[in-house]
Amino acid sequence: MLNISNNKLNQKVGLERYASGKKVFHRRHFKHLNRFLKAFAVLALIMLFLPWTQNVSGEGFVTTLTPDQRPQTIQSPIPGRIEKWYVREGDYVKKGDTILHISEIKNEYFDPQLVSRTESQIKAKSMSVNAYTGKVQALDNQIEALGREQNLKLEQARNKLLQSKLKVQSDSIDLEAARTNIAIAERQYERVVQLEAEGLKAVTDVEEKKLKLQETQAKLISQENKLLAAKNQVINARVEINRVRAEYTDKISKAQSDQFTAQSNQFDSEAQVTKLENEYANYSIRSDLYYIRAPQNGFINRAIQAGIGETFKEGDRLVGIMPSDYQQAVETYVDPIDLPLVQLGEKVRIQFDGWPAIVFSGWPNLSYGTYGGTVVAIETFISDNGKYRILLAPDAEDHEWPEAIRVGSGAYTIALLNDVPIWFEIWRQLNGFPPNYYQPETTTAKAGKK
Repeated sequence: MLNISNNKLNQKVGLERYASGKKVFHRRHFKHLNRFLKAFAVLALIMLFLPWTQNVSGEGFVTTLTPDQRPQTIQSPIPGRIEKWYVREGDYVKKGDTILHISEIKNEYFDPQLVSRTESQIKAKSMSVNAYTGKVQALDNQIEALGREQNLKLEQARNKLLQSKLKVQSDSIDLEAARTNIAIAERQYERVVQLEAEGLKAVTDVEEKKLKLQETQAKLISQENKLLAAKNQVINARVEINRVRAEYTDKISKAQSDQFTAQSNQFDSEAQVTKLENEYANYSIRSDLYYIRAPQNGFINRAIQAGIGETFKEGDRLVGIMPSDYQQAVETYVDPIDLPLVQLGEKVRIQFDGWPAIVFSGWPNLSYGTYGGTVVAIETFISDNGKYRILLAPDAEDHEWPEAIRVGSGAYTIALLNDVPIWFEIWRQLNGFPPNYYQPETTTAKAGKK
């Protein structure tokens, strides 16, 4: 076998004499094989020029078209303790149906009459506000009355001042008259003295004129006293005006101070009433939160907090619910290199897990068991798995999706691109090139219209 020996067995022993050798080494078999190889080569060459549809594949799962239709969990906005369940897992509930009843675990909310007592506090504080409002109004009336009284008192004092000034003028005139009288009396006395010295008048006439002169001097002094007294009355009237102003300014200032104090108490009471009303509203709303209700029509999936008497914090998940009314969609993921090839409105073929299908990715027309979808949303930020998320809606022009599929089941998607020859696709795959840049016909038509 290793051709070590000089004895050539293949030259001494002939295999053609055996029956098996006759069948294998017959030239007719070589002829059939050559024909088969030639036919296969021609067929392979022809197949290289057949059309092949480029595609972008992805894996995802069934979801819903809008976020409010997706499975959700119900949380409690307040901490509490589970008291009673009204549903079981798998039950159908309508929007507003009670799912479970909870109770308080915080001591500041233990009072069963907390809402009614808060309402009583609001009424009491409201009455306090009304009392302060009345006091403010009474002080306002008092200030107005003091202002009117001040005006009257000032007017009275001004009249008295005017009277004093007029009296001063009158006394001044009387003083001038007295001075005139004394001048006349002095001249008369001097003439009488002269005439008496000449012997023309008697001594009694001189004494009479002297007496009259003295009376006139006394009247002058008296009139000067009256004038000074009148001037003092003017000064007293002015002092009275200042006293009235100071007195009523003090009274009005005190009343205004009391009014501002009453207003401050009124505003403080109004603030307390507002705070109590806020607490009353919060307590009323909190009492409604003791009953966890269904946010929409759906089915109870799973009770996350199950036991009676089990406590939880605010925001903890209590129960999961699946909406009964929803529109199916598929959430799939594509590689970043394929993202520019996916456009809104593009047609996509979908294969659902559990549904028999025969898929020819390059010849979609030959596929069986796939369903049509349309791209409705493309995520603009990469996901945690290193791919971009694409949301697909059912294609209205294709047959409907199976009714039995459920949200969360797996799906395999194929986005169809350009048609190229098979040899080009093989060459692209061997070189690791991405598919040809592709835009749907609808996008091209819209761009042409613009």
